[in-house]
Amino acid sequence: MFRFVGLRGNDYGPRDGVAAAPVLLRALMASNTQPEAVTMVRKPIVLITGAAGDIGSALSRALERDYTVVGLDRRGKKAAIPLIGVDLTSAESIDKALGEFETQYGRHIASVIHLAAYFDFTGEDNPLYDEVNVGGTRNLLGALQRFEVEQLVFSGTMLVHEPCAPGERIDESRRIAPKWPYPRSKAAAEEAIRLHHGHMPYVLLHLAGVYDERRCVPTLAQQIARIYERDVKSYLYSGNPDAGQSFLHKEDMIDAFRRAVDRRAELPPDAVILLGEPETIGYDALQDELGLLIHGEAEWTTLRVPKTAARVGAAVEAKLEPVIPDALDRGEKPFIRPFMIAMADDHYALDITNARRLLGWEPRYRIADVLPKLVQTLKADPHAWFRANGITPPAWIAVAEKRGEDVEDIRTRHEAVFRAAHSAHLWAPFFNIALGIWLLVSPPLIGLTSRALVVSDIVSGAALIVFAALSLSWRLAWARWVCAAIGAWVMSAPILFWAPTAAGYLNDTLVGVLVIGFAVLVPPEPGVSPLAATTGPTTPPGWSFNPSAWTQRLPIIALALVGLHVSRYLAAYQLGHVDGVWEPFFQGGPDPKNGTEEIITSSVSQAWPVPDAGLGALTYLMEIATGVIGSRRRWRTMPWLVLLFGLMIAPLGIVSIFFIVIQPIWIGTWCTLCLIAAAAMLVQIPYSLDELVAGCQFLLRRKRAGRPLLRVFLFGDTDDGKAEPDTPEFERSPREIVRDVVSGGVNLPWTLAISMLLGAWLMFTRLTLDASGAMANADHLIGSLVLTASVVACAEVARSVRFVNILFGLALLVTPFAYDAGAMHMAASVVCGLALIALALPRGVVKGRYAGWDRYIV
Repeated sequence: MFRFVGLRGNDYGPRDGVAAAPVLLRALMASNTQPEAVTMVRKPIVLITGAAGDIGSALSRALERDYTVVGLDRRGKKAAIPLIGVDLTSAESIDKALGEFETQYGRHIASVIHLAAYFDFTGEDNPLYDEVNVGGTRNLLGALQRFEVEQLVFSGTMLVHEPCAPGERIDESRRIAPKWPYPRSKAAAEEAIRLHHGHMPYVLLHLAGVYDERRCVPTLAQQIARIYERDVKSYLYSGNPDAGQSFLHKEDMIDAFRRAVDRRAELPPDAVILLGEPETIGYDALQDELGLLIHGEAEWTTLRVPKTAARVGAAVEAKLEPVIPDALDRGEKPFIRPFMIAMADDHYALDITNARRLLGWEPRYRIADVLPKLVQTLKADPHAWFRANGITPPAWIAVAEKRGEDVEDIRTRHEAVFRAAHSAHLWAPFFNIALGIWLLVSPPLIGLTSRALVVSDIVSGAALIVFAALSLSWRLAWARWVCAAIGAWVMSAPILFWAPTAAGYLNDTLVGVLVIGFAVLVPPEPGVSPLAATTGPTTPPGWSFNPSAWTQRLPIIALALVGLHVSRYLAAYQLGHVDGVWEPFFQGGPDPKNGTEEIITSSVSQAWPVPDAGLGALTYLMEIATGVIGSRRRWRTMPWLVLLFGLMIAPLGIVSIFFIVIQPIWIGTWCTLCLIAAAAMLVQIPYSLDELVAGCQFLLRRKRAGRPLLRVFLFGDTDDGKAEPDTPEFERSPREIVRDVVSGGVNLPWTLAISMLLGAWLMFTRLTLDASGAMANADHLIGSLVLTASVVACAEVARSVRFVNILFGLALLVTPFAYDAGAMHMAASVVCGLALIALALPRGVVKGRYAGWDRYIV
């Protein structure tokens, strides 16, 4: 007698052994074998919804040796088992799919395992929760009523239960109290099963967070990713650090499903079983373990954040998402949502007595034992790990993978260099702590009488001590930016509150700028991505020099110092700290004030809510600070700073030129010091433009390469070309240094030099030609604009700006006829206009190369 047991449908056709029987009998007869009997035993059928998913596929593989496994999933999905397409939200679709199943496999089903469900971690009540999880379950139950189903196994979650406190455990009798839409939909689906299961016995498996050596639940995956990246959020937590949740290894989960199917005849008809590891690791302990595994740090600093502050932060981040979707979360929605803050104290430790008793099940894996393998998988291929866990990799990881760089080597190398630089400059945060103490005690020592300034200094000093102390840790580099912001406020306070004494003004100005210097001017550069810091060129691709070199920034800083001292002197008069200001040339009106005093107390100046000269001094200070921050690669490591630096110079230059234009026209006099400051400001503009162009070119290249623009703008990136050694700029002869300072990207063709002289001459036709009225005003305005355009055109990247002088030349040909001008004035205006037109035509010498910008230098 021959017995054929468990013939597989995949080998012999869709109807398993039944369809194969005639074929086998014919084969036996052809071999002259005379069997006394042939017994066909078909394997029991298991129907799995969501069979094409990761868990469904693993479960199918575990069951297919002893069962005929058939899957239901969305149309278009692929699986290694027979798969029938279905839409669970449609009762008609389910009836049709099960009709197809019935035709091929009959009406008897050993077990229906219902895995299919909708899930997201937004916390929003998506309609799909009701349509798929609840309605889909109800539709499935209705369609199964005509079948002989020995068992329905439902994949649920432990989150349907009310959480417990650390030290307690949850069992199946725990109250059903889900807190957010996903577990609420699961609880509603279970209630539908209780009401509509009909003749089918059912098993509700309440699963803990599933993981394996490569993937894990979103909460754990995000926690690992934050620590790996040293994200600021990895140091913050708003819940009970002893609270935690149970985990469940995927193989243990598959084993439990298998046992539930195998014991279907023995289980109660309405079984509820919690599945998870009984040992639970608290959040704080898990942080420390991950810090040790990823970074070799035995204790990971986790700061407790008040829930109110955490809710506000999460809400702000969620609100900013439509505006700046890839600012900090790489184009994906922020993971931390306000609803999660309320659940930070939830503890899920499980009592698995029921699983042991009914299934004979005991977890073979422990999360503490598997974590090292999970982290090892991350380090071996960070990009693949992030993708596998549904997290968009940081930009620097994606680019490193694309360039064939070793991601883990980049991270560890950057970390080592960063830590070494931080350790070498620990004196800086200690100095800021000392400055914070000085702000606390200085008000009575310097006789500060302004209550607003006293409160500002005390609050700023206390905050500075806290954040400077935090910045002692290299892991908390973000605290350095907070210190810099405090320094900027301290500098601004004397202007905002009209400091009544020179000592108060001087004290806050000096302390503020020192705080900024000690916070962010000393190495290492905070906020730069590892890829930007460790790879990429120093000189922009296609450029003949580096626009971020110190020799390029020194002229700007030196000129800003000139403007700073002038502005502070004028602000002292506006604040009442000095009785008069120096003015060698221009007299004021009939009152005792000279020209400078008239200007800085005019209606234009008084229209500002703060001393306008003090505001200018503050801007010069910030300009100096932003000019010093960053390395020679800052055009790509800190593009936000380059843009800020350029934008501060350009608007300040425009304001300075505006004030120079209106002085004789509106106020009727001049200010010698204002002219000096305006000249210093104007000369800065051509020196700043090349770095601005390089930074914009870099951002455009990265955008074309598919990188998230805002993230590159904030944290920098690598660029085309190999890394270059960072050679010290000042280890050269003084002659070479001076040559680079004077000539790099800026030169003065003779045509522009003459144009500048003509512009300056036009500004003073009141003196040279005894001009008056509208004609004098027109000359002054045109002369100011000619001088501005000619100075800006000295920058090789802005050489084309010289063509604007053609328009001004044409204007000079018209103005003598439009206004009352004498013969000499008319001749001078015409000659000057023709000269400007002619001088604007030659380009002059251009020594540098500027990649794609060269075509605009005509």
